[in-house]
Amino acid sequence: MRIAKSALIQPGGNMAYAVPAVALSLFAFAYSLRFGQVAILLYYALWLPLIVVDYRKVLGNYNRYAWIYAFAAIAFLSVWSAAPSVSMRAAIQYFTQVLCALIAVRVLDARTLTLGMVAGIGIVLVYSVLFGHYELDVMDNTYSFVGAFASKNQLGFYASLGLIACYATVFIFGERRPSWLGATGVVGLLSAYCLMVCQSATSVLTAVVVLALMVGLRVVLTLTPDQRKLLVIGGGVAVIVLAVAGVYLGAVDAVLGIFGKDSTLTGRTYLWQQGIEAAADNPYFGVGYQAYWVQGFSEPERLWEEFFIGSRSGFHFHNTYIETAVELGLVGVAILAFTLLKILWGHLRRLIEDIRNDESYLLFAIAVLLVIRSFVEIDILTPYNVGTFLFYFCAGKLMSVRRQPDVAAWARQARQPEPLMHSH
Repeated sequence: MRIAKSALIQPGGNMAYAVPAVALSLFAFAYSLRFGQVAILLYYALWLPLIVVDYRKVLGNYNRYAWIYAFAAIAFLSVWSAAPSVSMRAAIQYFTQVLCALIAVRVLDARTLTLGMVAGIGIVLVYSVLFGHYELDVMDNTYSFVGAFASKNQLGFYASLGLIACYATVFIFGERRPSWLGATGVVGLLSAYCLMVCQSATSVLTAVVVLALMVGLRVVLTLTPDQRKLLVIGGGVAVIVLAVAGVYLGAVDAVLGIFGKDSTLTGRTYLWQQGIEAAADNPYFGVGYQAYWVQGFSEPERLWEEFFIGSRSGFHFHNTYIETAVELGLVGVAILAFTLLKILWGHLRRLIEDIRNDESYLLFAIAVLLVIRSFVEIDILTPYNVGTFLFYFCAGKLMSVRRQPDVAAWARQARQPEPLMHSH
């Protein structure tokens, strides 16, 4: 039996394949540590064979993606590190993660991605509820529900993405099919439950902020593009002023206190200090991609002992930029920051200037989530991570043709006279 190419690689016309592919990819990301190579091979099997179906359409013109591959390239260049074999293996894994994400960009539209996220996150959270456990959090010395993950923050991350995907399914893409509405309701409630029981302050706060942003954008998008620009500029200034005032008036400490945290973020500030000192030893190019947290090296061994990490693995500086500075130096930080800002600005600009751009509505919200979390997590730095996949998906979609007319086209259309009606 022959399968039409469109059923596999045509965005919007391949939902029967693409929704399960996204769902299974998210499950593989979530539990790659638990299922090992099987999960990773499943992920590759879902995306890489699509190149054979139609390599021109699936790969596209990769010269346009040079800025997207820049961070993966600097990771490859760091193989001269203190642990060359570790850096080489990790760099290959990261590169292939980027490649698969960009293949997904070519074969998925935003609606299909969203439905796949609802399905995948639903499966991930159900598995965690059924087979999860409580674990001592060494950062704040409390027991929290971590599900089937190794960290409550990862469970919280998936729950946050679940809420965003459910909101987008109903209020951005207007899904009205009873089966999907039912699934969205169940996954939304399950996401809220997991967010509550995991007690991750990072995940709760970021989820609330991003959902509030998405609701606010829904109001903003009822305005004309020119009015949106003024409101976004004014809103941006107001947010900065309120944020600065909150720091000086103690609002930050008050919010942290609600979650049982203090101004040291239960040890994170000390960890950041240690990371900054480590980065200062190799300020420009770092020690090499993933070449710091290596068993047998004195400094990571010391930090593992101080934070009671018996496994001597799966630990990091809890800050994307400090972690990058340690591994890839200021050059790596500059490349990563440029990529993040380009994604944010690119989707915000499309959101403001286009009459309607549902794709950028969703992807801008996801990008904001990743940026906020980047100050306390490293969601976009490691291979086989849902944050890395979504990060490069957001980047890749900026290279796609804008299907929505821009302001100029809208204005030209508005100035055209109505056609005369002729009676016969």
